[in-house]
Amino acid sequence: METDDAPAETCTISVKGLTENWQKWSIDHCEYQKNNPFSNGKVIPPQIQRGQEGYGRALEGSKTEERGKDAHSHISREVTELCQVILESRESGDDSRPAVRFGTLFERYVTISNKLVGVLLRARKQGLVHFEGEMLWQGRDDGVIITLLE
Repeated sequence: METDDAPAETCTISVKGLTENWQKWSIDHCEYQKNNPFSNGKVIPPQIQRGQEGYGRALEGSKTEERGKDAHSHISREVTELCQVILESRESGDDSRPAVRFGTLFERYVTISNKLVGVLLRARKQGLVHFEGEMLWQGRDDGVIITLLE
């Protein structure tokens, strides 16, 4: 029972409002499902073709893009650390550039990281080091000279 002394606060929810909200959610969900590759809908999301901007890259602002940036900065730190280890453990180079034998570098760097060959390949791709051959193998290539270029 209501009394005239205290006004009762009520939240009025109309059937029309509920229907409109449900309809909006339904339309939004249908639009989302059109672009969902795992739905049974027949609409295929647009694909970026080779040569178009954004091809082979994660969507801007996505978690995949963030993980890629984190991985890139991690590898860059490892390459920098490798160059520092080459500087510290240098042997006599031919042209006053720091150089070290792969075997020596492997023994020293293995305590830092188990990815020496991968980091060396990345550093060579960036033009920071030079060595002969495509791949270096422990034992077989211990005498190969690795020269720090920059």
